[in-house]
Amino acid sequence: MESNATDKPVPREITALLSDERLILRETKRAVTPFGGIAVFISFLGKVGFVEAIRQHMPICWKSPNHIDPTITFTAFLVSVLVGARRFAHASLLRGDRALHALLGMERFPTDDTIRNLFRAFGMGHVQRLYEPLAEWQMQRLPRRVEGYTLDLDSTVFERYGQQEGSLKGHNPRKHGRPSHHPLLAVLSEAHFLLHGWLRSGNCGTSRGVEEFLKEALALWGQREKIRLLRADSGFFDDKLLSFLEQRLLPYIVVARLTPWVKRAAQRVEQWTMLDDDYAVGEFRLQLHGWSTQRRFVVIREQMREDRDSVGRKLTEVRHGLVDSEDFSAVRRDNYCGSSHGF
Repeated sequence: MESNATDKPVPREITALLSDERLILRETKRAVTPFGGIAVFISFLGKVGFVEAIRQHMPICWKSPNHIDPTITFTAFLVSVLVGARRFAHASLLRGDRALHALLGMERFPTDDTIRNLFRAFGMGHVQRLYEPLAEWQMQRLPRRVEGYTLDLDSTVFERYGQQEGSLKGHNPRKHGRPSHHPLLAVLSEAHFLLHGWLRSGNCGTSRGVEEFLKEALALWGQREKIRLLRADSGFFDDKLLSFLEQRLLPYIVVARLTPWVKRAAQRVEQWTMLDDDYAVGEFRLQLHGWSTQRRFVVIREQMREDRDSVGRKLTEVRHGLVDSEDFSAVRRDNYCGSSHGF
């Protein structure tokens, strides 16, 4: 950043407190910032037309002659979060960073009250009018893939403090007994793109509402590119979800729960295909209680070794030594593009 102020460094010699080393301190009137690395992200936002997209779809308009443009306030909030702000008050730490203001092209950096008031003005209609076109704008920028995209289903837990709407006590692996939210996410794996998300109460199960969630996610995606595969962990191992995917002709890989029935069926596998000296793959078909049909299970066998901690739980012992827990995945049972495609 260039400054009209004359830079006249004033050297000052001091001695280190815990040693006899001499240090030279110099003062400067030039603007400096500890967030110089953010220049790369700012350049990226300029390249993709972020400001133009926000300004075009921003539903909030202030009438005060001394107002700060809501687009500037929204961008300031984004940058504050990027540099580590965890609360609105943390945004005030950037108000004196003139070098960062120059990078952003801001004459005035909004206060935390200004940022908070912007979001207070948002109703549900405003949220829809802003984020729906922004989501469309982002999806239009995704690269085309002839082979299609992989859709990953996942959930996570956010512990909450204070009185936040929807935060209830549920499964919380980090803070037991702490109220939390349990979001449901759909991510396009190859693009690292968050396609859809639900913010659910903390007492929700992992797969609760997943069928309706998927309907919304697929409707958002439309016919842009095909979804070549859906992946999910054992929390989504549910007959309703698997049946839904089969009705939609969506290939899937879902990690199976290691129930006694699945465990016994895996122990009876006799034919194994060796992948290398330590791994082998086998398969079996099983119809669990409440299922209307059999489904194909694929099991990966890992030999325990002294030089490496094996992953998972021990399943059984075999003639050649101990075998580590197999990762079970339910896969489309008929037209899954080959019996072991994707493994």
